[in-house]
Amino acid sequence: MTFDQNPARFRSRRTFLADLGMGFTGVALGAALHRDQARASGASAARGQGPHFTPKAKSVIWLFMNGGVSHMESFDPKPMLNRYAGKSISETPYAGVQDPKRLAIERLVVPDANGNQRNQLYPLQVGFRKHGQSGLEISDWFPFIAQQADRLAIVRSLWTTDSNHGAQTQFHSGRHQNDGDFPTLGAWVHYGLGSLNDNLPQFVSMGAREYWNRRDGHYLGPAHDAVPLRIDPANPIDFGKTEGGMTEMEQRIGFPLIDRLNALRGVEYPSDPAMAARIASYELAFRMQRSIPDAIDFSKESEATRNLYGLNHPHCREFGMQLLAARRLVERGVRFIQIQHGGVGAGAWDAHSGLKANHTAQALAVDQPAAGLLEDLARRGMLEETLVVFATEFGRTPGSQGSDGRDHHIYGFSIWMAGGGLKGGVVHGATDEIGFHAVENRRYVTDVHATILRQLGLDSRQLEIPGRKRLEIDYGRPILEII
Repeated sequence: MTFDQNPARFRSRRTFLADLGMGFTGVALGAALHRDQARASGASAARGQGPHFTPKAKSVIWLFMNGGVSHMESFDPKPMLNRYAGKSISETPYAGVQDPKRLAIERLVVPDANGNQRNQLYPLQVGFRKHGQSGLEISDWFPFIAQQADRLAIVRSLWTTDSNHGAQTQFHSGRHQNDGDFPTLGAWVHYGLGSLNDNLPQFVSMGAREYWNRRDGHYLGPAHDAVPLRIDPANPIDFGKTEGGMTEMEQRIGFPLIDRLNALRGVEYPSDPAMAARIASYELAFRMQRSIPDAIDFSKESEATRNLYGLNHPHCREFGMQLLAARRLVERGVRFIQIQHGGVGAGAWDAHSGLKANHTAQALAVDQPAAGLLEDLARRGMLEETLVVFATEFGRTPGSQGSDGRDHHIYGFSIWMAGGGLKGGVVHGATDEIGFHAVENRRYVTDVHATILRQLGLDSRQLEIPGRKRLEIDYGRPILEII
């Protein structure tokens, strides 16, 4: 829902609705009518009034692996690491990858047994095989996703600049934490597109989010923050239950008074985005009291569908429930669903030591549910209109950290996307032979954003806020080769 930024017009409409006693229900209706009128007149979507051109996708399911997935042990095989394992990089043909002129930081330095600093290449901890008609090489830690190879568009040439886990925020917003707080991709989608279902939030978040990555709207306003959702039909959202056992009828009796009070407050503070968001959220919360529990009630799902997502396996049950809920929410018209896996502290995938044990366990938790989601969407004819993203904040170093781990790595890493009008069974970009630098079709994280926005019918350059100057890199460049 959007609001007119002209104070005089805003006050006039609010006053009119307040005089009619329509309260925040009237405000919501008035805003909706204003939005629809603007669309009908062909007004610019720069203020969040609809797509700029015909979209190919309706919804996004954003799967984010917190901590930094090793690209070399997931979707970007590097057999040369095995050939030169244990050697310093200077002892290999790849000595030049650590040229100080190319690197902003040095992250491959580890002490040897004598306490001296060495740059040791670390062998792959898992095997790779080719899959599907496309022959995409995917790690043996992801056997279920591998079965979906011909639906994947793998991007192997991502880079970023935040070498610590603030890169989680950077991947979502496109900006380094030191720059300040900026809207996330989900917030821009929420801002740019109208509602598909007025009984459900258009932007939902599931899974733990650390303090540095907890908000979305920022200067777009709190109305564009994701609504946190739990897979618990009895208590799915905060403040989603009535207090003291109040019945629906009792709620409805109290609404007229609350409506009038909110309307009067709206006249006094017509341009307060926090109050507008609060009023809208209260109204939406009332409607969600019925619609949300139904959306996450899996009792009507077949046993075959439940098994497809791995709900019968303890190691992936939680993630599987979140992804099944995501499919059900997309069916009901939710536009953007972001699911955070392992979002506690630095992130569950943060394997500075024990990488093999860590990634084996984390892959078990996400592999079958992610593949099940793609298969389920495809069977229902929904995949073409639903864009699924599997991302992480950075990769991990080709060299070892300690004896059996890898450190953070920002110069080259991988993600994949599927559905939403994208090609399947393709690879875009490449890192060098040891996975250090993205060297072919290098892509900054906002290129992923621009690709998603394009599929949703949005042009990032037209999503502007008066008085807010965006950098060139903020817009990104759509990855046309995979569309």
